[in-house]
Amino acid sequence: MSPIPPVSRAELTRAFWKIGWLSFGGPAGQIALMHRELIDDRGWVEEDAFLSALNVCHLLPGPEAQQLATWIGWRLQGLSGALIAGLLFVAPGAAIMLGLSILYTLAVGLDWFAALFLGVKAAVIAIIVQALIRIGKRALTTGFKRGLALAAFVALAGFDAPFPLVVIGAGAIGMAVAAARPDWLGVKPAMPGVSRPRPGGTIATIAAWGAVWALPLAIVWLTLGPDHVLWDIGMFFSQLAIVTFGGAYAVLAYMAQEAVTTFGWLAPGEMADGLGLAESTPGPLIMVTQFVGFLAAYRDAAPFTPLVAGIIGAGLTTWVTFAPCFLWIMTFAPWMERLNRAPRLKGGLAALTAAVVGVIANLALWFALHVLFREVRATGGGIDWPVPASFDWRAGVLAVVAGVLLFGLKRGVVTTLAVTAGLGLAAGLLA
Repeated sequence: MSPIPPVSRAELTRAFWKIGWLSFGGPAGQIALMHRELIDDRGWVEEDAFLSALNVCHLLPGPEAQQLATWIGWRLQGLSGALIAGLLFVAPGAAIMLGLSILYTLAVGLDWFAALFLGVKAAVIAIIVQALIRIGKRALTTGFKRGLALAAFVALAGFDAPFPLVVIGAGAIGMAVAAARPDWLGVKPAMPGVSRPRPGGTIATIAAWGAVWALPLAIVWLTLGPDHVLWDIGMFFSQLAIVTFGGAYAVLAYMAQEAVTTFGWLAPGEMADGLGLAESTPGPLIMVTQFVGFLAAYRDAAPFTPLVAGIIGAGLTTWVTFAPCFLWIMTFAPWMERLNRAPRLKGGLAALTAAVVGVIANLALWFALHVLFREVRATGGGIDWPVPASFDWRAGVLAVVAGVLLFGLKRGVVTTLAVTAGLGLAAGLLA
């Protein structure tokens, strides 16, 4: 094997500036893009090291593609490389999402805008179903995993179980089962151990990055107090960052329900609008949190103007969503080889990923109910039930069109969103 060539900060910056603007297509597309740019074209990282790091990133909460980018930067240029790669991976998408959020608030209430976003909402249903099928095929490889997925769906949709409890419970079950029956989860036997990094350095890293994570929250608490909406935004999305296992789809239903029902920051249809915007921008899908943070602060702006409050809310949300990713990578990067050989951790991840399939099924149901029906009522046990007379036939037709585009014609997400948005706009103008 030829030695890995030295990489300058300027080269690293140019590479991740390009990747940041081209990282469409969700984590699979983003990881494939990095593989092509950094391994196939430039030869900066060994194939085995890339795959090993990706395996560990799957163990960590948060967007695995962004964490993998951060690890590559750390591998090539240490702390400065991690910051360059991690920040450039999300900066283009964050900037575009902020601009779209501002335009969204300016256009709310216009008939043509509502018609256009009816098509976006309908497409979101098909996009989530596509993600459900794709992840299910990859994750549900054993009968035990399929049972976990079904149990997670029933717990969430039928009994309104707390999302964090479902995620943590699945991980705990997986770690226990991996010790006794690893074949139930498809976990391979443990590999020989490797050297152990220095614990003191790990503790110092956790303390330093924990302070970075908490800094804006401390500023909000000292200047605005714990009763301000920015404090609620910061605390909620900080907690969400800890349980974001299995990708953005895994927490979207939980986030939507809390943002809509508990905090009243936005309406169910607006949550679908935000997801549609996030699907059409580069970077991690979890950037939809920025849209939610922007609207929450925009609508409860004092003592700021709505626009200033919205920008602060978006920035705070993005900070507390992605700062933990740097904490995880900077903490665990030296331990990656040991973590990649831990069968119990792999068992916990396998069970958690299986449960995520059930979580995404619940998300698909939640969005379908709130997009296809104008009125949804909560019944006993926390189950939402649609009012049949409120069915929106236009949304139903557009959802079918989106399904045909994605599954029948194999069109991409951006193309599907553009077509259904255009059809929604045309239907609205004709009406």
